Amino acid sequence: MPEQKRRSPIFIAIIAIVVIALLIGGSFIMYHNSFVRSDEKINAAWGQVQTQYQRRADLIPNLVNTVKGYAAHEAKILTDLTALRSRHQQASTPEELEAVDRELRAAINVAVEAYPDLKANQNFLALQDELAGTENRIAVARRDYNTAVASYNHSVRTIPGKWFAGLFGFAPRPMFEAQPGTDTPPTVSF
Repeated sequence: MPEQKRRSPIFIAIIAIVVIALLIGGSFIMYHNSFVRSDEKINAAWGQVQTQYQRRADLIPNLVNTVKGYAAHEAKILTDLTALRSRHQQASTPEELEAVDRELRAAINVAVEAYPDLKANQNFLALQDELAGTENRIAVARRDYNTAVASYNHSVRTIPGKWFAGLFGFAPRPMFEAQPGTDTPPTVSF
């Protein structure tokens, strides 16, 4: 048998130390990157919550003003037609009756031609749908944020992640909590 070279115990110890150092270093890198990824997911989820808040802040006043505009315009048309109808009923002579009747028919024709489908009711329904849709989007964004925070907090608070999180300066993050009074829906006034 050929003589086998013996490896020195120092060489084996150096290899063992290098392997252990690589494992420990790899663990540090793995945990650090995991915390950073989770932290960025939380930031992105919170960004979506803010995006939905901004959408609501931009959208709702514009929709309310649009509905108000249609409602005011349609109210004027109805008020004018009601006044003409009252004048028609109060006419005392055939000439007055005929004159008011012409005005009433002209006003009705203008209203029907210009506004064949009065839209206030449809706009109110669309506003209601948008309000519900916006609140649902906000609820989904908040839920996604809380899911990301829960996952992150789990990894930061459990062992061995807790040890690494402390070394890297990662701490648990707060969940989204509703402010006092937000259990009452917002008032939309016209």
